Amino acid sequence: MPSQRPRPLARGSEVLATTCRRYRGRMRIRSETARDQAAVEAVHRVAFGDHGHAVAALLRPLRRRARTRRGVSLVVETDGRVVGHVMVTHAWLDAPRRIVDVHVLSPLAVLPSHQGRGIGGALVHAGVARIERRGGPAVFLEGSPAYYSRLGFEAASPVGFRSPSLRIPDAAFQVLRLPAWEGWMTGTLVYPDVFWELDAVGLRDPA
Repeated sequence: MPSQRPRPLARGSEVLATTCRRYRGRMRIRSETARDQAAVEAVHRVAFGDHGHAVAALLRPLRRRARTRRGVSLVVETDGRVVGHVMVTHAWLDAPRRIVDVHVLSPLAVLPSHQGRGIGGALVHAGVARIERRGGPAVFLEGSPAYYSRLGFEAASPVGFRSPSLRIPDAAFQVLRLPAWEGWMTGTLVYPDVFWELDAVGLRDPA
């Protein structure tokens, strides 16, 4: 287990107004409201294609969990239109000393017409920054290492974490350790019930 401390993430503001090098328009990142829900679900349906309806169904119980467990649900607006969304929700780490409260970043979506402009990365950093400010020790996800490594995430297994499912490809199981993380905080990630109820963990064998 590496002994060095993870580097602190740059702190985000409650509402970000950022101009990206690859995007000339302005984007505003803010908390999702009840009025955004239909637009957010539409973003996920479009972004995830054939799996979009399953992801949209996942959003509804995750919102309830985010409210009761201090999760994060953020949207990106450009020209007054919601074009992206990220959710970071509570989970557990079954560590040797005790159960540790951690978070899972899922789902993340940006409209295809707005992808490749840094919007997804800005959402990830804003969501993780809020968890960092609240003293969260780690954020986990399932995703592309080529993409998320650029945002500070690393393969979770080599640094002492066990995946909640054998169906998660090892390279896809990733973590961002925050300043509150301590060396003894290793062990198995435990997803909340909603991910299992909706079969949203790992990849099913198509055969």
